[in-house]
Amino acid sequence: MVKKFLKKCVKIADKINEGFGFVANWLTTLLVIVVCYDVFNRYLFGHTNPAMYEFEWHIYALIFLLGAGYAFKHDKHVRVDITYARFSPKGKAWVNMIGAIIFLLPFCLLVLYATKDWVYQSWMIRETSPDPGGLPMRYLLKACIPLCFILLFIQGIAELLKSAFFLFGSEEDKKDLKLEEIYND
Repeated sequence: MVKKFLKKCVKIADKINEGFGFVANWLTTLLVIVVCYDVFNRYLFGHTNPAMYEFEWHIYALIFLLGAGYAFKHDKHVRVDITYARFSPKGKAWVNMIGAIIFLLPFCLLVLYATKDWVYQSWMIRETSPDPGGLPMRYLLKACIPLCFILLFIQGIAELLKSAFFLFGSEEDKKDLKLEEIYND
């Protein structure tokens, strides 16, 4: 019963981060379009717009913030794998599980704790850009910082559970969560 619930949680976390990864993917396309538009305006017509410049870096920030959990799910974060690449699948699972417990999950909680007042203040004053002609509603972008670490945290729990299922679960668990694909690559 508990095992079934935990597998369901893993699948839900994976789906949530797949959805945010999809959004980040389309934001990348939007960023290319916005930058091209800005470049044409700047170099062909000599017109610059502070709001357009800020819009570019807001999109850029959202790509990373919303895509962090997705990147973690697909093991695309930077990793110093001088030794990790040589580990057996079980060794990798142990490193992933211990790393999540000692580093990832506490760091996510620390960032959530450290940013709560900062984001709250931004919302309370309805923070906008300090630049003339800049974008309003900067507080929305700042609210994505804790969202990023919530997504990363739930994916960290999911990856920790995947490692535990790989190490201690049955063959059925490994097939159900497609763990052989993860640890044998």
